[in-house]
Amino acid sequence: MPTSRSTPPAGSPLVLPALEALAGPVLLVDAHQRVMVATPEAETRLGPASVRPGTPLLEALNLTEGAKGLEALLTQGRQVEATLRADGRVHVMQVRALTLEQGARRLGWVVLLGAETETEGTEGGTEETFHGMWTRDPGMKRLFRIVEKVARTESSVLVRGESGTGKELVANALHAISTRRKGPFRAINCAALPPSLLESELFGHVRGAFTGAVRDSPGHFRLADGGTLFLDEVAEIPLELQGKLLRVLETRTIIPVGGRSPVPVNVRIVAATHRPLRREVEAGRFRADLMYRLRVVPLFLPSLRDRRGDILPLARRFLDELQQHGPRHVERFSPGARRLLESHGWPGNVRELRNVMEYAYVIGEGPVLHEADLPPEFSEPHPPRAAAPTARQSPPQELPGAEGKEHNPEELRAALARAGGNRTEAARQLGISRVTLWRRLRAAGETGKQ
Repeated sequence: MPTSRSTPPAGSPLVLPALEALAGPVLLVDAHQRVMVATPEAETRLGPASVRPGTPLLEALNLTEGAKGLEALLTQGRQVEATLRADGRVHVMQVRALTLEQGARRLGWVVLLGAETETEGTEGGTEETFHGMWTRDPGMKRLFRIVEKVARTESSVLVRGESGTGKELVANALHAISTRRKGPFRAINCAALPPSLLESELFGHVRGAFTGAVRDSPGHFRLADGGTLFLDEVAEIPLELQGKLLRVLETRTIIPVGGRSPVPVNVRIVAATHRPLRREVEAGRFRADLMYRLRVVPLFLPSLRDRRGDILPLARRFLDELQQHGPRHVERFSPGARRLLESHGWPGNVRELRNVMEYAYVIGEGPVLHEADLPPEFSEPHPPRAAAPTARQSPPQELPGAEGKEHNPEELRAALARAGGNRTEAARQLGISRVTLWRRLRAAGETGKQ
């Protein structure tokens, strides 16, 4: 009768691969902070010479905070960062440590080598937080420096970027470091209000100007007097209001709805849009003279897919924020989850990433975030997608007259298939708005796929 075999000894070749399968790449460190053993992937990442038995941990890991970071890692239990160099590139790695104790005696630590991201050269190896925006991307850092220069002036600024890239954060930063920082900051989404209400919200109204106007209302221009007014989605302002807005910018006075006397205002305008205003001008949907008034200094925010080195670190930061108020403690991403996060198109950019991390945090369990924790769209099979635009390429823009061009049902279905069922992406490929796509699908008897 066969007998059960005993547990493999500590020196068994099964032990380190098993440890790595459970916890990822690991270093075992003794009480004197010296490396005793490294799992195979840890040795590959750091190099055999760096993890020889007896090597001080501070020499094995190139911690960005040096000796201070080592103390934070081992005594405070804080996650720190280490940098690696390979093929002329800088890799940034998240590092955590768990204390090993036997009774009151400390035996050493298990050092976990977590998420690793690749950056372009040494400039991208250091992180920067700028008025609520975090990055390691050199392009974003250059944008921060431009914002600092522009904030010292009174010039009108147009911020261009996709939804979720942080346009309002840029507007806040322009206000916070300007000479107007002691004045008010007001923001209004021009796409969220019908034209009649938008005019009243911007310029105010006098009592009796229309049904329901029982008292005077100052409007956003007067409320922002001495400060900054942020006009989000400025391309959605109707043509009939664009002339009045131009008049305000030229004369620095407003006339409330129903009023006759001009009221002086001292406001700096920061506008934002996800559409190219030049295309809107060519299509006859936006006034050229107003565009030149608003677009004195254009700023372009890159999409998250153009900052792929920021995806995993940002995801880690969002998880750390969630862990401060929740019961789950996520130590690392599984290889499959990392692959899905890095390859996703992120049409909603940083906002979408934050929402995905909150979903994964709530749905999953345990210290590892697996691919099954991610929202359903990450696990659905998708047809091959067109290559995402690179930093040197501008994403396809809506073409003049594209809204008027009819597409047959086959073209609509093909675009949806290429976009993996994502209507926003399909509309972008066709050069039409998402609403137009939905209307044409409905007319063709297609429901599409959300």
